[in-house]
Amino acid sequence: MNSATVRALLVRGMLAGVLAGLLSFGLAYLIGEPQVDAAIAVEEAGAAHHGHGGGGGEPEEELVSRAVQSTAGLSTAVLVYGTALGGITALALCFALGRVGAFGARVTAAFVAAGGFLAVAFVPFLKYPANPPAVGDPETLNQRTAMFFLMIVLSVLLLIGAVLVGKRLAPRWGNWNATIAAGAAFAVAVGIALAFLPAGDAIPEHFPADVLWQFRLASIGVQALLWAALGLILGELAQRVLEPKPAQASRQSAEPAASVPAS
Repeated sequence: MNSATVRALLVRGMLAGVLAGLLSFGLAYLIGEPQVDAAIAVEEAGAAHHGHGGGGGEPEEELVSRAVQSTAGLSTAVLVYGTALGGITALALCFALGRVGAFGARVTAAFVAAGGFLAVAFVPFLKYPANPPAVGDPETLNQRTAMFFLMIVLSVLLLIGAVLVGKRLAPRWGNWNATIAAGAAFAVAVGIALAFLPAGDAIPEHFPADVLWQFRLASIGVQALLWAALGLILGELAQRVLEPKPAQASRQSAEPAASVPAS
């Protein structure tokens, strides 16, 4: 694959990330922001309860209003994240094409996106699920962030290792058995990592379980939509770059044939 093709796929990957980010923003705004508001209400109620009868004082003024956070702030964060993710996924697609099987661009993009969701979103979520405001000690934020990114790195490396193991076993065991063996090895390795990495902060006893559950469900749902849309859109755009000839042939065949004069 030459540099011009890689550059074209990179640009289309970033475009796919923007489109997937727009879809994810819509879902996050609809199902995620109400849970954030509910969590903030719980936090404010707890603060008012503990501060009742205290020294008083005026509440701190917000630097960024909640309305801006839930619209412009959320959209900017999701679009930047989606654009970066789209570019990285496009580069992964360039590497995976022809190496994971005799698949076209659409199928390979779907596999790459599915692997990205598994390694970057789902497996880290099992150990360190997303928490709404009022959950987690601010003093341990840096530690929790570092452990979360460590879990992502481990998960990605383990997934790459599982793919290599599957490729190595395929000639002797067949694709089906090799895939099962590689998947089992990945699951065991992930299980060991989940068992030995330190746990996150405990959930406060007063925090409503339904708000926590709905927030986490919305979080993983947004990630699933982002990766699914990214895989489908990138696959379609990559197909047009890598295999343009069938489209051109179909357009040529659609043109009316030259008329033959009647005898």
